[in-house]
Amino acid sequence: MTCRIAVVDDEVVARRRLAEALERSGYETEIFADAESFLARLAEVRFDVALLDLKLPGQSGLEALRRIKDSRLETEVILITGHGGLETAIEAIKLGAFHYVAKPVKLAEVRNLVKGACETVSVRRENRDLRRALREETGLESMIGASRTMRQVFDLVRKIAPVDCNVLIQGESGTGKALVAKALHRLSPRKDQAFVSFNCGGFTEELISSELFGHERGAFTGASATKIGLLEAANAGTVFLDEIGEMPSSMQVKLLHVIQERRILRVGGTRPIDLDIRIIAATNRDLKQEITRGRFREDLYYRLNVVGVELPRLAERKEDIPLLIAHFIDRFSLLFHKPVRSMHPDALQILLNYDFPGNVRELENIIQRAVALGESETISTEALPQDLQQMDFDSVEGERLSSLEEMERLHIAKVLARTGRNKGLAAQILGVPRTTLWRKLKQFSLG
Repeated sequence: MTCRIAVVDDEVVARRRLAEALERSGYETEIFADAESFLARLAEVRFDVALLDLKLPGQSGLEALRRIKDSRLETEVILITGHGGLETAIEAIKLGAFHYVAKPVKLAEVRNLVKGACETVSVRRENRDLRRALREETGLESMIGASRTMRQVFDLVRKIAPVDCNVLIQGESGTGKALVAKALHRLSPRKDQAFVSFNCGGFTEELISSELFGHERGAFTGASATKIGLLEAANAGTVFLDEIGEMPSSMQVKLLHVIQERRILRVGGTRPIDLDIRIIAATNRDLKQEITRGRFREDLYYRLNVVGVELPRLAERKEDIPLLIAHFIDRFSLLFHKPVRSMHPDALQILLNYDFPGNVRELENIIQRAVALGESETISTEALPQDLQQMDFDSVEGERLSSLEEMERLHIAKVLARTGRNKGLAAQILGVPRTTLWRKLKQFSLG
């Protein structure tokens, strides 16, 4: 797609000179004498890059920049400033301008800046299209990943979602078990019915029983009215039992009975109520070990684990980190009305080297904090938590030595991450033909 450039300058000769030079370089350009006419045109058509003179009649280039960024348009802005406007140009960078160029304008410098801005827009659009394609391909909204392990998870979810069987999701805290449960429901024939979630951890047997099964009026002191339990409320739909490994043993017996008989009794009730529900359970515990220790019923485990879904740790799919970062930046910059749009390569490198004990949830919190505190378009290393900033990844003390093949794989993954998975740009940086890069991507399962 041709990069579209707007040249906004009140000097006729200057704007024509810039536009003609850019057109000779293969760009599509339009010229404007003031910010108002440019912004009116921008509301109608897409411009990838705008060359804005700082001093314009009426609305200034800086004011136009603010309006572009407030509107969250993807247009990158290069500010043209005189010698006296350096401080304003620096302020513009903080507001989200791509760069600035000082008068008298050097055409070679402008071409290089425009090229970089167009590549930034292209990479951002490619990332967005990739995330959209992944969601459309898998049907798994809010689940981000292009790694081989996550594609295997997506394939499994798509296969079992339409099959009306119980599912057990296992994985560490923060790996996205609840997202998988919701995806299984959303892709199932029960999608138009209720999805009811209950966390089994930290509650007494009496409270769990009341919440799941409901109770009749007068069943116990304080039961002034009949209450419908969550299992009954989910009839014809899906029940998600999170942290199933925390459920008390006595409640495990009752749940096993529900699965076998597909009916319940409210607490204090005498009339059985038939159920048509699908049960999805999740845990961060190793239930086989819990069975060995006598903490979890083996028969319940096999009733729940008709099909099992294992979610990998984030440290096991680090090639997904740039995609996740872009997703969280998009979400939180919109939520907090912030100008943040990308992450500095140095900050990205720190996160790529981090083990993430809290998995995706920890990464989400890191990006949320960085965006909330951010005042510029790029997240720098200073925006990361202090303990991450202090990590010394250059130290080789205690470092595991890697094979050449593993180092090659990690380096290719790093370059892909830094270029937003732009394979053409990655091949250029690596100094290899694009066909060679494709072979390496296939060899190392990097997609």
